[in-house]
Amino acid sequence: MDGATAAAEDEQTWIVSYSIALDAAWLTREARVTARTATGLRETVLAGDGEGRWRVDGRPAAHLDGCLDVDLESSALTNALPVRRLGLAAGGSAGAPAAYVRALDLSAVRLEQSYARLPDEGGSQRYRYAAPAFGFTGILIYDESGLVLDYPGIAVRAR
Repeated sequence: MDGATAAAEDEQTWIVSYSIALDAAWLTREARVTARTATGLRETVLAGDGEGRWRVDGRPAAHLDGCLDVDLESSALTNALPVRRLGLAAGGSAGAPAAYVRALDLSAVRLEQSYARLPDEGGSQRYRYAAPAFGFTGILIYDESGLVLDYPGIAVRAR
């Protein structure tokens, strides 16, 4: 999966591009993230072993132990990774802590988050998503392929 995003945060403009490699079970095996900001160009590489252990730029990152996914601040698309990996049926829920990569400095921190599958509506999958660190809870809507259609306050896919 490759992508790029441009935005402004706290009056700072940034562009983030990324490439994420997944295995057959939808576990993140590598994320290569590049950011261009007013302070210059930087890159971070996260490598996962598929069992919840990570290396960031080649160094062990014990603070990310137990995370199976990468979540990029700059992309609503990365929320599709745990949704696909978990394969929850309506009424099911699961915690899905992620290695969360900030856009401006590419730091990687642990982000506790959870997904609860709601009944489908109009052919779309719906999940109650919570990220307590940000005080955020919302209903994320996905298409039949598991790609984000609506992430309230963050992104809406044009149809």
